[in-house]
Amino acid sequence: MSTAPSIQASAKAERRRLAVIGGLRSSMTAIVLIAAYYLLPLDRLSGVSLAVSLAVGLAALTGIAAYQVRAIIRHPHSAVRAIEALAITVPLFLLLFAATYFLMAQANTDNFNIHSLTRTDSLYFTITVFATVGFGDISATSQVARIAVMVQMILDLLVVGLLVKVFLNAVQLGREQQAPKQDTEPT
Repeated sequence: MSTAPSIQASAKAERRRLAVIGGLRSSMTAIVLIAAYYLLPLDRLSGVSLAVSLAVGLAALTGIAAYQVRAIIRHPHSAVRAIEALAITVPLFLLLFAATYFLMAQANTDNFNIHSLTRTDSLYFTITVFATVGFGDISATSQVARIAVMVQMILDLLVVGLLVKVFLNAVQLGREQQAPKQDTEPT
């Protein structure tokens, strides 16, 4: 009997199905986050301290990342779940800084070299800083804005390095925890 190849083919099809579902779920989450960024009335936060808003946003992001780590460890296909977690966490991180820059520009037009920084300008600036491209068409001009950009740069390194490492460790831990379950399952 040749059941081993059919089991392998079935497992491969299941991983492919999970990858597609994870990709769709990640894409939908990113779309919802971007829509929220453009639709939420950020101008109502003008009375709230930008430092407090950013700190609360980063704390929420940390909580979401911690939740993602737990979800990766518990998921039977932890690598697929880790990719999904990155596809959710990184856009959220970028949108948090884009919203911060947008609010900074609204609070004081001297924070950036462009006087009317739109949400798209803010997102564009955030992504160019994250990608270390820095075209120079938009730049921080005040000390406060430069500090915010430096904070983003430092956190960019942490997101790229530390978050990926934490998610990869969670994948490994999840696989180790799933292995005993797979060994005890009847074939």
